[in-house]
Amino acid sequence: MRRKPTHPGSIFLEDVMKPLNLSITETAKMLGVSRKTLSEFVNEKSALSPDMAIRISKATNTSAESWLNMQQKLTLWNASQHEPTNVIPFPIHDVMEG
Repeated sequence: MRRKPTHPGSIFLEDVMKPLNLSITETAKMLGVSRKTLSEFVNEKSALSPDMAIRISKATNTSAESWLNMQQKLTLWNASQHEPTNVIPFPIHDVMEG
């Protein structure tokens, strides 16, 4: 199976905060969020919210969609690790030909 996608919080920490030498406190203030909110995000304890994606996009001049796409890939990967076994496929051919 494909490798687990990187959490967007880890990417934000490594590619944005560290190169700019920004602390959690400084970054949280710049983003307009609490220190706890940012800490949980960069430490992979919480998922990226649409609100945080917009804040990061404004601060970094990147797209919110690119950040949300990272989160979506991770979320889907995590869900695929626990795929349900009780799903019965719909009879698609009958519907398509009807």
